Amino acid sequence: MAWGKFCAEIAGLPQGQLWRHNQAGDLPGPGERINSRELFALVRANLGKRGFTYTHKTNSRSNLQAIANANSRGFTINLSANSLAHADTLARTKAGPVVCVLPQEQTRNCLTPEGRRVVVCPATQRDNVSCATCQLCSRRERSVIIGFPAHGTSKRKASAIAGGAS
Repeated sequence: MAWGKFCAEIAGLPQGQLWRHNQAGDLPGPGERINSRELFALVRANLGKRGFTYTHKTNSRSNLQAIANANSRGFTINLSANSLAHADTLARTKAGPVVCVLPQEQTRNCLTPEGRRVVVCPATQRDNVSCATCQLCSRRERSVIIGFPAHGTSKRKASAIAGGAS
């Protein structure tokens, strides 16, 4: 659907509605560049709602500023790290909350190399927990990094990138 129509759909959600942007994909914009105009149309549409998403587009100062601005205006954008060390790097930007891929065998809470607390995603650990019931990723002002053990068809590759055994 066209971006304007998508934003209109989000604006039409009930006040306080929790919703997740993107099951796969990233923020609007070509390649590694965030389209700030489209992002802020989404941020405006989200006013009064509880939208959240994830991004790997953390490679430039302008992207980080756009992400921080969106977070300050109520649309939670989690910075996606490829490892615990990368999570520390992203956390130092203070642009938003951080999530990271963990080695597939890492199923317990842990610390980053710089001592930041990492909580393993509860929905990956317990059958009775889902994104809708947990809602941890939707909280901008959290003191922990959320870790996702590598899983799915590419779990060996993701686990290797995250620093675990394949």
